[in-house]
Formats: sequence, C-alpha cells, structure tokens
Amino acid sequence: MIDINPDRLLTHLRALAKFGAIDHGVNRIAFSEADASARQWVSERLEEAGLHASIDRLGNVYGRNRKSSRAVLLGSHTDSVPNGGWLDGALGVIYGLEIAFALRDRPLQRSIGIDVIDFQDEEGTISPLLGSRVFCGELSDASAAAKVPSQFRIDRRSDAALFHHYEKDRHLAYLEAHIEQGPKLEAAGCTVGIVRGITGIRRFSAQAFGQADHAGTTPMNTRRDAARALFELMDHVYREFPRIAGRDTVWNIGDFAIRAGASNVVPQHAQMLIECRDLNEAVLENLEGSLLARVRTHNASGDVEVGIERIYCTSPVPMAQDIVALFERAARRLQHRSLTLASGAGHDAMILARAMPAGMMFIPSIGGRSHSSAEDSKEEDIISGCRVFAAAVDELISARSNVE
Repeated sequence: MIDINPDRLLTHLRALAKFGAIDHGVNRIAFSEADASARQWVSERLEEAGLHASIDRLGNVYGRNRKSSRAVLLGSHTDSVPNGGWLDGALGVIYGLEIAFALRDRPLQRSIGIDVIDFQDEEGTISPLLGSRVFCGELSDASAAAKVPSQFRIDRRSDAALFHHYEKDRHLAYLEAHIEQGPKLEAAGCTVGIVRGITGIRRFSAQAFGQADHAGTTPMNTRRDAARALFELMDHVYREFPRIAGRDTVWNIGDFAIRAGASNVVPQHAQMLIECRDLNEAVLENLEGSLLARVRTHNASGDVEVGIERIYCTSPVPMAQDIVALFERAARRLQHRSLTLASGAGHDAMILARAMPAGMMFIPSIGGRSHSSAEDSKEEDIISGCRVFAAAVDELISARSNVE
C-alpha cells in the first residue's frame, strides 16, 4: 500500500500556490516569470522525492525513476488562467509528487515505478494543451520551439533534453487527478469523481448580413434586420437542442455582436459564437445537423442571408475502461462514495489517451467554482482523493509487475 503523508501533501500544495499568488488564487500563466519559478520549484521537489528531474525547452518538467525501466506516468499542469485558482492542474502534479515521496520513504519491491510530469500551457496561453501535444508527438519540436516566447527563461539542468517525449517501451499508462471544476460531486455528496471520458467540442461562427436603415422611419415589414435573423437561430438552439441532447450535453452562446450597434440603426451585420459539447459523437453530429438545417431553411425563405462555419472541432476521448474500474475499486476499498461522470473540460489526459491507456479522477470543487480565485476544495477531500489515487496507482503497478 502506498501510504501518503497528508501534512506534506498540503504543505507542498500551499507552497506551490505562492508562485503568482493573488487573492485566494494564482496568476501563473504559461511562460510568465511566476510559471518559470514554479516549474523550477517542482523540479527541485521531484529531485528530493528521488526522481531525476529535468525541464525541457518548452517548460515541461519530467521526473524520471531511474531505478525502473517501465513506469506509470502521473501528472497534470501548473500553469493557470489569468487570475485563476490554486488547485486547477496543480492538484494532479502534487498528487504525483506525494506518491513519489511515499515510494521514496517506503519503496515497493516491484519492477515498475512511477514517473511524474508537469505539462506546459495546458490552459492555452500560447496554444491549448501545448506541452502534452509535443510530448505525444502531435506537434513537432520545431513548431513548439517557434511558439516559446523569447523572454522565457528557466534554470534548466545541463543534461535536460531538448524536448521530453512519450516512450512507448517505458510508459504503461497515464493517470491524472484534477478538481472537478463543476458542482456534480458536491451535489451528490461524493468524494471522488471517476472520469469515463472527455467530451468532444464543436464550435461555430454564425453571421447574418442585412441592410442598415433608419430604425425610426423603416417599416417593420420591410426591414432586413441581421440581428433578428441570428436571434431566431439562437432561439432554435435553446428550443431544439434539449430534444436532441444526451445526459452530458451542454451548449452555449459565447458571444454576440451587432453592427452598426446603435439604437436608431437597423442592424446590417450580426455575428455569434455557438458551442456544444458531448461525450457521444453521434449526439454532436445531430446537434450540428439541426443547426445547419435551420440555417438552410432560413436562407430558403428569408431576405437576410445567414452563414455558418464550424471553426473548432475535437472528438470525444474515452478513458481506458480498466483504469475507470481501477479507480472504482480504490474508492470502494477506502469507503469513499464515487460518481462516474464525463469531463466537460479539456485536459492533458485527452492527448495522452491517444498514445497510451489513460484515466482521470476528480475531487469536489466547493460550489463548483473554478478558473477564478474563488476556486477551492475541502482539505479532507484533497487528502481522501490522494489516498484513492495512490491506491489506484498501487494496484496498477502491482498488477503490471506480476505479469512481467
């Protein structure tokens, strides 16, 4: 059994939160001075935990167990959104660090170890999931190097690799812990959330082209009102999407702009952004189909042209079922209530899952708050979550060691 130290766990979490501290949260955006300092601190703690730590050119921090030729990879990210929360991403990195310390203090006689990684720019300051995409080879080293700001400096070890990469013969699986960033676990009274998959995203830009006229003198029945055309499309989203949606479906109107934007001018141009997310690709197809059909119907009968374009698309990513089951067993053994759910937010695990078996575990967020300084979790949930996570890691490396 991997026996974590709660005091050390909380001490390290609070120490990391000092880098970029603002109010109750952190302002530690990728490639900032606070980000570089935090990554150097993580590297030093990984060394103390008995791992060989190095920071690559991008800023990915990798702690490698030199005693094992094969390893389970644990991690997340320590960069934040502007004025974000102290646990978002940091929780997963510190869970990995704590398990490394626990194994240093009481090494298990097994052939498989753990490695710990802190990915760069998960939040997308430069490019979303940048560090994990480079690690898994989805973005070339040259492309990544071009994205690194010239002012980004970090006290790298002299033997640090240019870029850290996934090693097929070494990395058996990737496990990531994270705060939920939503209200479901708290509402259900559950200590642990077990992620069955990360939702796919489809994002659309819709535009309407009408005619500017005097709003006081143009009769209502002769107007070519661009805003009205998009309001009708918006109404379709909120009326029809609930009929198509699954249990995990969410959607949003993220922006709406009208020009000329004056109370006495009939709108000549309007634009809005529409996004939908779901774990089921077929549901996403149906939502998109409904949206496009509504635009076609409008354009066939209306005198205001509406155009729509899909501007972003990611497919749903299921987590490995055996790792889902692993977390479920760990929660039951430690007598913690768990809830299996989809992640509506993107995470590094969605990239790692395309290279190796991957799984995610959540702990509750107080009030469901995240991406703000109000983000927080109860200490007892942080500790209990780490124990469940460590128990799952213990079972995984034990099972894999027994078959090798």
